[in-house]
Amino acid sequence: MMEVFKKYSFDKLLFVATIGLFIYGIIMVFSSSAILAGEKYRQSFYFLTQQMIAGIFGLILMLVIASVRQPFFTLSKLIYLFTGLTLVLLFLCFLMPPAANAHRWVQLFGIRFQPSELAKISIILFLANYCSKKSDQINQWKILLAPIGIILAFVLAILLEPDYSTAAFIFLISALMLYLGGVKFKYFIVPGLIAVVIFTLFIFSANYRLQRVNGFLSPNQDPLGKAFQIRQSKLAVGAGGLFGVSLGSSTQKLYFLPCAHTDFIFAIIGEEIGLLGTLLTVALFLIFLFRGLKIADRASDLNYQLIAYGLTFSIIIQALLNISVVLGLGPVTGIPLPFISFGRSALVCNLIAVGLLLNISQRKLEVI
Repeated sequence: MMEVFKKYSFDKLLFVATIGLFIYGIIMVFSSSAILAGEKYRQSFYFLTQQMIAGIFGLILMLVIASVRQPFFTLSKLIYLFTGLTLVLLFLCFLMPPAANAHRWVQLFGIRFQPSELAKISIILFLANYCSKKSDQINQWKILLAPIGIILAFVLAILLEPDYSTAAFIFLISALMLYLGGVKFKYFIVPGLIAVVIFTLFIFSANYRLQRVNGFLSPNQDPLGKAFQIRQSKLAVGAGGLFGVSLGSSTQKLYFLPCAHTDFIFAIIGEEIGLLGTLLTVALFLIFLFRGLKIADRASDLNYQLIAYGLTFSIIIQALLNISVVLGLGPVTGIPLPFISFGRSALVCNLIAVGLLLNISQRKLEVI
């Protein structure tokens, strides 16, 4: 058996679903942000323009990555370099001026970038590479120390920014990758308990995190304070009915619902396009999920398989978390809706992830 790279044989449905989500996002970013952009920047198209620039750049990277014959994303030295660079960028955030009381961005040459979005890809590539190379020894503590150390470094760096939700997500996707890579459940007990202690301490270290949890658990106790976002989000979704109030006619985006063009854009979809709009969004993500899993199932080796599973679950879990928050099924997390929420770093990194999935989908095993 020999691996063959069949160019242009990439998964068409995954590609179509991605482009559909991207176009959907462009429309909704403009609809949900035009008034805010006009008042804040004197340019109604500000957020739309920024998202389109990032999107075009991301689409170019996606197509380039999808067409590369050499499986560069499985080369150990390159993966370790990429992981190290991501860690450097994460710690470089602390040398940058804070934005919104957080050190989440690196600004170089006039470009501002969020390394934690890159971390979602690099940790998947690192763990896929490590688990596939050490598959016969993966259930030994001495072998697990290296990935546990890398995961801990990523999580702590992101927690200190602070970005609690992304740190928790990185831990979750890392644990899933190790499990898929063959690590037995008993090896998760001690690291899991340590993680619970760390995350609990960080929850109680900031009052606003406790308020988010209390707002979710007791939304009626403080409807104008801790539970304000969740209540306004539910109102937006409920106001849309079946067909919505029509595109661009949302009232919740008029400063009633904070973060309408970022974390809560799904609520604006529900208000303006209605139940049909939200179902279309979910349908596109379901197509993405099924095609991503199909690519993983058909992958020609364990490394490809783990990468495909990791990237697919990463995007779908983020979508699930975001939609759950908007519908009031979970506390506010700050996790954006992939491809749709405004966010240049997230959009570019998600399109890079799709490029890797499309690349893997073109690799076939043939008898020689």
